[in-house]
Amino acid sequence: MAKPSSRQELIDYCKRKLGAPVLEINVAQEQIEDLVDDAIQFFQERHFDGVAQTILKYEITQEDIDRARGKSGEGESSKVGIAKTYTYKENSNYIEVPDHVIGINKVFKLFGGNSLGYGMFNFKYQLFLNDIYYWGSTDILTYFMTKRYLEDLDWILSPDTMVRFNKRDTKLYIDIDWGTVSPGNIFLIDCYRVLDPTDYTKVWNDSFLKQYLTALIKKQWGQNLIKFRGVKLPGGVELNGREIYEDAQREIDILMERMSSTYEEPVFDCIG
Repeated sequence: MAKPSSRQELIDYCKRKLGAPVLEINVAQEQIEDLVDDAIQFFQERHFDGVAQTILKYEITQEDIDRARGKSGEGESSKVGIAKTYTYKENSNYIEVPDHVIGINKVFKLFGGNSLGYGMFNFKYQLFLNDIYYWGSTDILTYFMTKRYLEDLDWILSPDTMVRFNKRDTKLYIDIDWGTVSPGNIFLIDCYRVLDPTDYTKVWNDSFLKQYLTALIKKQWGQNLIKFRGVKLPGGVELNGREIYEDAQREIDILMERMSSTYEEPVFDCIG
């Protein structure tokens, strides 16, 4: 099919692009399966269509609180010089996140204090209560500046939750005062999760993925044939694995450059 919707259909498509069934593609099925996994991993980690932004809801348990407030591990000792020994311990203020999460933007707490107050004592509530009849004479700029000022106060007095996360680990470290956390409290995790092609079959038909996997199979084909360089086949045909390999590598380099310039999310500027 020109529009593959499964793993095997994508493999068949790439083989046809390389000349099958007219030509025999000298790549083992096990090698192709590995290349498909590599291509999917690269697509999910670099392509903006390989992930989806989502919000995960996590309910805190007593086990999370005990782990975050308790001692973690036995520590590791390290000798410095002859007379001094240091002991290091890593904190355990983390929660477990699913394997498909590869990036964390922010964590929202649905508990704890709020510098702007709650209910009838909320600044925003009082603003609407006392000034609602002024809408005819108050311009939108004044209202916006007042709201912005209140948000700045809230941000200074109640700063955002500090988090640490690495996509190779399943632990989301949350640097807060865990003494203020109770079982049943909620964290909302703004994160990126990978799109599993098993569930989202349109991934198999992505134009970049099809070209990239075809180039990877072609490179493996050339790699397999390199040791047969100069071998004559019946009819005078000569195998040239080196040329196939180098041609595939050039295609991969072009695709890598296209990924960085077209399909990959730009790196945010860091100022300060």
